[in-house]
Amino acid sequence: MVTVLGEAVVDLVQGPDGRFTAHPGGSPLNVAVGLARLGVPATLLARFSTSRFGRILRAHADANGVDLRHAVDTDDPATLAIASLDDDGVATYDFYVDGTADWQWRDDELSPALTSRGILHTGSLAVFRSPGADRVADALRTARAERALISIDPNIRPGLLGTPAQARARVEELIRLAHLVKASEEDIAWLYPGRPVEDVLRHWRDLGAALTVVTLGAGGALALSGTRTFRQPAPAVEVVDTIGAGDAFTAGLLAALSRAASGWPNEEIAAALRYAVEVAAVTCTRAGADPPYRHELSNPDQPGTSA
Repeated sequence: MVTVLGEAVVDLVQGPDGRFTAHPGGSPLNVAVGLARLGVPATLLARFSTSRFGRILRAHADANGVDLRHAVDTDDPATLAIASLDDDGVATYDFYVDGTADWQWRDDELSPALTSRGILHTGSLAVFRSPGADRVADALRTARAERALISIDPNIRPGLLGTPAQARARVEELIRLAHLVKASEEDIAWLYPGRPVEDVLRHWRDLGAALTVVTLGAGGALALSGTRTFRQPAPAVEVVDTIGAGDAFTAGLLAALSRAASGWPNEEIAAALRYAVEVAAVTCTRAGADPPYRHELSNPDQPGTSA
């Protein structure tokens, strides 16, 4: 079982005709849906607005087989993200986040995240936005003490996080609790200006993470575990947009690692990277955060061993 903790966001994406279309999104929701489509039992601990947008988000998770038994319903409005695409299909976002449902956590609402000894994944705005972020961090500490495996994806949104130094302090606080850290090269460039990616991965390893991973867009992925470095190129695909690609990668990585027989030996890590890169590549070939189902992959019966 993988429990995903964090926000569910409506992505308003502008099409070529100038009209906006609403897509379910938000990094944690995308990861939970991606896991469920890959056949991994996934629970989403999120706060859903009872507004029309919130109902769309909840229905999307439910229709994809995500376990919502611990999700919270609230009258707070849903968070909105306005996505703009450049000529290469790469998305940038403007967010409407003040007073929205995703950051208003109470301790009793988070208690279900503390009982599982499987994988607990979180990240993105949920670990930065007050007042809920401190409660999320406390939940991670308790879950770690209960022997859950902690996975973090900072998924940086620069306009909402203050200075890089402020965000870096929070990220490093969380990494000290984590077993797995995944980030994009854009995240690292913003958090650690001018610092080489591999140096940052080593720094995160030294903070205590057992596996540190960075996605490199068309360059694939790079990972570090102990003294071993792993590099996985990405397949060439025709990109429609990159919305949700990083979250699809995270879902693929967690799906493969969750099935590891014992620990994360080198061969399991290498296979998980291959699998995650393929999952992300397929997502890039279609509009919005639309991760693949297991049967759409080149080797659906053996996660992490696709060519």
